[in-house]
Amino acid sequence: MVPELHSPTPAIVSQQAARRLPRWILLLLGLVYVLPGLLGRQPWSGPDLASFGVMLELAQGAGDWLHPQLLGEPAAVQAWLPYWLGAASIKLLPFLPAELAARLPYGLLLALALSCTWMAAYQLASLPNAQPVAFAFGGEARPQDYARALADAALLALVASLGLAQLAHETTPDAAQLAFASLLLFACARLSSPGSRWRGVSAAAWWLGAVGLALSGAPWVGLALGGGWLAWSLRLKRSGRNGAADPWLLAFCASGTLLAALLAWRLELPSRFEQLSDWAAWTDLAHWRRFGRLLLWFSWPAGLLALLTVWRWRRRLGNTHLLLPIWFAVVGMASCWLLDASDRALLLALPALACLAAFALPTLSRSVTALIDWFALLFFSGCALLIWFYWLALQTGAPAKPAANVLRLLPGFKPELDWTLLLPALLGSLAWLIALAWRLGRYRPALWKGLVLSAGGSTLCWLLLMTLWLPALNYGMGQEPISRRIAALAPAGSCVLVHGLNGSQIAGLQYHGGLKLERARRDRRSDCQLLVVEPKAAARLAQTVDLSQWRALRKVPRLRENRDGLLVYLRR
Repeated sequence: MVPELHSPTPAIVSQQAARRLPRWILLLLGLVYVLPGLLGRQPWSGPDLASFGVMLELAQGAGDWLHPQLLGEPAAVQAWLPYWLGAASIKLLPFLPAELAARLPYGLLLALALSCTWMAAYQLASLPNAQPVAFAFGGEARPQDYARALADAALLALVASLGLAQLAHETTPDAAQLAFASLLLFACARLSSPGSRWRGVSAAAWWLGAVGLALSGAPWVGLALGGGWLAWSLRLKRSGRNGAADPWLLAFCASGTLLAALLAWRLELPSRFEQLSDWAAWTDLAHWRRFGRLLLWFSWPAGLLALLTVWRWRRRLGNTHLLLPIWFAVVGMASCWLLDASDRALLLALPALACLAAFALPTLSRSVTALIDWFALLFFSGCALLIWFYWLALQTGAPAKPAANVLRLLPGFKPELDWTLLLPALLGSLAWLIALAWRLGRYRPALWKGLVLSAGGSTLCWLLLMTLWLPALNYGMGQEPISRRIAALAPAGSCVLVHGLNGSQIAGLQYHGGLKLERARRDRRSDCQLLVVEPKAAARLAQTVDLSQWRALRKVPRLRENRDGLLVYLRR
């Protein structure tokens, strides 16, 4: 890491441009962003449903809390805290549907991630080297107002990020890692501020963030993030500059890093990186293209603005307000690259990219800001119109071809009008039109103004998908249809053997089908009358069961007339 530089700041901001975004708008935007996907949505196939299955087993007393499992096999992501949160919520809220109870802590974690990103940007923008140019005759932005305006912009940039919506609303360890990475970023930013108060509380937040990452299955990310900040703080301490934490605070934070390392060893988390891409990927052009495409769309628009920040502030990259989020973003992107361009790993870089994106806004010209606005207007308005168009076609049958195309993807789905879902979609669309009218009206300078349409458009599209299209998405992306059809074939009160099924399929049969499952093993006798097999594992079935005792019954499709499905065998 390089020492702080003292070249002129590129930020030129007047007091008028440092206006605060009204608090009620920020709170309403956060509420509208967090709640859709939290209420009414079933766990979808993949890590979301598999993680929910682990939580359900723990809550029902069928699993070991120190070794989270699903039907006797370790969870896909070796972690403790995310599964504990969901399982504890299911046990404490038995009057709620299990999937809703498990998702409530994750709604709070998403709110924590948004709040910590705002507070981290505020602390970074309050640092002396982050302040804008002082005008000769006064009128420059006051430090507190400037910091609040940039914090508002960072929150808008995070909400606008295209890759955040689905992954942050899942009940998976990845969503918990996002919250703790944001908490660690905020704690590092606050501890780096020379005049910050309640430094003991900030150190406790740092400790919780680092240990929370370890307990959520990302100890090496926590070690890299925390260790980098500790090394930078020690260097500042030796040089006697501002921004260095007190020695006892550094020692306390170092204890959190040590605990994270011990947890990594206890959880045997080196196995988590068995999927690391090999060294040949460094010269694999296809790998780099895949990583570049993911980085471009997943982090839009925060990633592009962060790149502009690095360029515009290139002579001051040694300053803490830039170096800290750059380090967090680099660690997240490196983890993504090593895990074969995993979007879930890249999720941890979004809060830091959002903070970096905010520092680009004071340096942008009016024409660049207008270009970002026009792109957001056209892109998100077009997406919203397509969502409404296909939904109306599905509900009314006209035009016939779009409706037929949707039903071809969802065979067996019967659309029904639900006013409780339609009303929020109408209100959200009306709010979008009001935002367009406000943004296209008389120009009034504000640092955060260029990100309002991006954040509002991203929230609108997510709201429309989680209201208008929620029944269709639950039907098409969940395991309920196939689970109920297989449950109808099982004799009443009998168990079902499974072979080759992934965690998502197992959790669906247990939760949606209400079946009692056992893994097929040759060395264990079972009285189960039904055997469910993943087609890809059928070639190895003879190694697991005596085929002379079973006869093929049928292949049950995941959706009607769908090629994906499960093989069902009946005991002779």
